Amino acid sequence: MKRLALIICLAFFYSSFGQNSRSAFEPGEWLKFRMHYGPLNASYATLQVKNAKIDDIPVYHVVGHGETTGFASWFFKVDDTYESYFDKKDGKPYRFIRKINEGGYTKDVEINFDHEKDKAVFNDKKNKKKLNFELQDSIQDLISAFYFLRNNYEPKDLTKGEAIDLKMLYDDDGIFTFKLKYLGKEIVRTKYGKVECLKFRPLVQSGRVFKEQESLSLWVSNDDNRIPIRIKAQLAVGAIKADLDGYNGLKHQFKIVMD
Repeated sequence: MKRLALIICLAFFYSSFGQNSRSAFEPGEWLKFRMHYGPLNASYATLQVKNAKIDDIPVYHVVGHGETTGFASWFFKVDDTYESYFDKKDGKPYRFIRKINEGGYTKDVEINFDHEKDKAVFNDKKNKKKLNFELQDSIQDLISAFYFLRNNYEPKDLTKGEAIDLKMLYDDDGIFTFKLKYLGKEIVRTKYGKVECLKFRPLVQSGRVFKEQESLSLWVSNDDNRIPIRIKAQLAVGAIKADLDGYNGLKHQFKIVMD
């Protein structure tokens, strides 16, 4: 169950193809996900969109929070918060915050992106360490990438079986390339009814957390909201399933497939 919030965030990434003229979200949007580890109701995670300013620049401020609940928290407690401040016009990130406590493993990290100087300053507050990274084109943090991509792809341009690359920075390991494969459309049964989804398979690193490179699957609503509906992951030990459990403030109608 280690790094539950990271698994959710990784699963949110899907491909970018051309500019979508309609914004997929707005301030006030709130999403809640219920996670199961085997038979246990392991945790909940939320994502909330707010308004903010960075150096007088209007930005979106997204707060993601995940924590274990009930019996699962007795033997492994998780309390993670991720925050991202990104531009309202082009989606480029200005600030990323990661504060996590996963079974006693803690991190307190802040990344500030300076796009004029093409650099990012990584500040590890816990270990009092700072690192500088040279920015690359279309760089995103772990949270801003989700919202950037919701506004910047067209489902008609997706090609089944193709893998897409996305560059991200969220930890002191530096900039890395995240790969994602599109698998086609599927109908998913949810607590709200049947939802038509686009299915993706992020290619993750096998070993420490995930069982195999293709152990994670993601279903995204095939509507103008483009929100995650279901996530499944085979871990090195056990399996995790996450489902959309609540929502509020969606900009567009949430489409349910009628029988």
